[in-house]
Amino acid sequence: MQREAGIGIEAHNSYGAYRWVSGAATHSNETVAEEVPVALVYNGISHAVMLATPLDLEDFALGFSLSECIVGRSGEIHDLEIVERDNGIEVHMQLSAERAHVLKEHRRTLAGRTGCGLCGTESLDQLAKRAATVRSSAVLGAGALPRALSELQGRQRLFHLTGAVHAAAWCAFDGEIELVREDVGRHNALDKLIGSLAAQRKAFDGGFVLMTSRASYEIVQKAAAVGIAVVAAVSAPTGMAVRVAIDSGVTLIGFVRGERHCVYSHAERVH
Repeated sequence: MQREAGIGIEAHNSYGAYRWVSGAATHSNETVAEEVPVALVYNGISHAVMLATPLDLEDFALGFSLSECIVGRSGEIHDLEIVERDNGIEVHMQLSAERAHVLKEHRRTLAGRTGCGLCGTESLDQLAKRAATVRSSAVLGAGALPRALSELQGRQRLFHLTGAVHAAAWCAFDGEIELVREDVGRHNALDKLIGSLAAQRKAFDGGFVLMTSRASYEIVQKAAAVGIAVVAAVSAPTGMAVRVAIDSGVTLIGFVRGERHCVYSHAERVH
C-alpha cells in the first residue's frame, strides 16, 4: 500500500466488486483511490478543509499556501506538522509574523470538493482581483508537448492502479518531465506540484505544467499566482480560464493529444 510518511491512512485500498463483461459477472478485488478531509491549519486557525489523496501532503500544504497567496515564499512557513485525526488529517503550519495579517484577510472555513472551482472566494469583487500577471520570455520547444504527454503516461503510478486521479507534471521546455504529483482533485495535484517545486527551490519560470484534466479558471489562477507562464492540459479549457490566461499573461494550451494541441492565449511562447 502507498502511504504518506508519518500517517496510517492509505492512498489506495482494495475493495471487492463484480466486473460485468458481455453480460457475465466475475468477482474481483478492485484498487480504489482514497480521498480524505485534509484541514489546513495556520497559526492554530483552521483555514480550509479539502478532500485530497493522502500523499505528498507537505507539498500540498506549501503549494496551497503559495498559490492562494497566503505566503509569498516557502520560508514564511516556519513549521509544518501533519497530524492524523479519527475523521481526517490536519496540517499545522506556523506563519511568520509578517504574513499573519494575510491569514486574517483570507480566513474562512471551506468544505472543499475535488471539483471545486472557486475555493476560498467570498465575493465577486474578490474574484476579480485574484489573477496575478506573469511576465516571461519562455519558449516551448518544438515537440515538447508530445514528448511530455508520452512520458507522463508512464509516470502516473496511482492512476494506473486506480484510474481515479489527476496528475500535474512539471516539464522542461524541451518536454522532459522533472516532477509529477497525483491527487483525486486536479487543483490539489497542481498545488502538490507547486509545493514540491518550491521545496526543491526550482524556478517557476523554468518550465511548464501539463495537466491530465480540463483547464479550469483555478488552474490558471494558481499558475499565475506563482509565476508559471505556460499551462497545458489534455482536455478543454473553460471560457473563464481563457479570459484569465489572456489577462494574466499565461499561455494556455488545451487538447494536448499526440501531435495536436490548441493554443488559446499568448501563442508567441509556442514555436
